[in-house]
Amino acid sequence: MDERLPSEAELADQFDVSRPTVREALKRLAAQSLIRTQRGATGGAFVNRLRFEDAYGQQITTSTLLLSMNEVSFATACEARYALERACAPLSATRRTADHLATMRAEAHRQSQPGLTDEAFCSSDVAFHRALVDAAGNPVLSYQLAGAVEAMQPLMNMITFTARSREKIIGLHGAIADALEAQDAPATDTHLAALAAYTQDLAQGVIAARAKTSG
Repeated sequence: MDERLPSEAELADQFDVSRPTVREALKRLAAQSLIRTQRGATGGAFVNRLRFEDAYGQQITTSTLLLSMNEVSFATACEARYALERACAPLSATRRTADHLATMRAEAHRQSQPGLTDEAFCSSDVAFHRALVDAAGNPVLSYQLAGAVEAMQPLMNMITFTARSREKIIGLHGAIADALEAQDAPATDTHLAALAAYTQDLAQGVIAARAKTSG
């Protein structure tokens, strides 16, 4: 059984706070699935055994909220996202499996299909990059990048989809997959850097055009 927390009264005494304060803190922990409560003679508050995979949703939600409230600029978000993703490149080139490569190839093929909607292209784009990150075989990196990829990637697509070249993106995705298959970390990093630069250039162009129109 997972570790049982002290009672509300014991926690209040331990931290020298009121029981309502303890109760509110426990509610917040429960809302984040960090603890669970049980009733009855053997009940109480218990610490959940949390895995990085279980916390992905919280990371994505937090990143989405920060971006939606304009807490960070597009350039800052893009810089951080690709810096983290490029940090995965050496590990992914060494540890990628046939399944990771198959997922990336399948998504790149899907992206090339005529008539694919922008929403479907974005979803495929996210799946491609999640496979790249997960190929590193490091759950801490996957957790950190869950928000970067699944929250930032849709934002980047939303801003740049009117100006981007799908063919260019698909070409870079293919080059990244080729480099990973060859276990060529420097080439993987080079292609990721090119994709980051292309994304930044697209966004700057779109943002400048909007500013000119609104002005």
